[in-house]
Amino acid sequence: MKTTRRWILLRALVSLAVLLSAIGGVPLAYGQAHAVRWDLIHFNPATTPPTVSAGGVDFAAASNPNSLTIKLTGSGTFVAPASGGTSNAVTGGGTWETFSSGTSTGSGTYVVTGLVSWQFANFQTPGVLIDMIDDGERANGNAVLRIQYSDGSEGILGIGCHGPGAPAGIEEGVIATKGFVTYWNAQAPVGGVDANRTLFHVM
Repeated sequence: MKTTRRWILLRALVSLAVLLSAIGGVPLAYGQAHAVRWDLIHFNPATTPPTVSAGGVDFAAASNPNSLTIKLTGSGTFVAPASGGTSNAVTGGGTWETFSSGTSTGSGTYVVTGLVSWQFANFQTPGVLIDMIDDGERANGNAVLRIQYSDGSEGILGIGCHGPGAPAGIEEGVIATKGFVTYWNAQAPVGGVDANRTLFHVM
């Protein structure tokens, strides 16, 4: 019920954006605004075709030093305006844990506070995954979200999805900042390891 209400709200916001653009005389092609769900996902290759579902985990590492890493879970939604600009029409969040040389240095939750950027690449090749989320049409692309951590620090979460049929250049996984620490090195997905995979659904 909550999911249904959330998507009704998101669709209404997209429709409102189109209407306001038309009234204000700002050029906007119908259908360019996107209501999007994002997930850090579980990936199960044991099924045919492989199964994807919500609730996965992703890691990213700092460069200086590379012994600093962050572990993230999460899901949420956003409305991306046709202008390609920012948006406060967001929901969601997840959990975080930071490490130094493998030792935990903190943990908690985070919430998404805004959309910085959404770059749609293309829709994924149909029929090659069993989609247990199935909340719209699977898509490849990149999103950058503003987030607030439970310890009071702020940062960004960058999500890249290079799924079936994606064009070259998209890095699968996540990057993040937390305060002044920059976790810019997304940990790449590895066969047989259920981690470091993402998914977008466009309504």
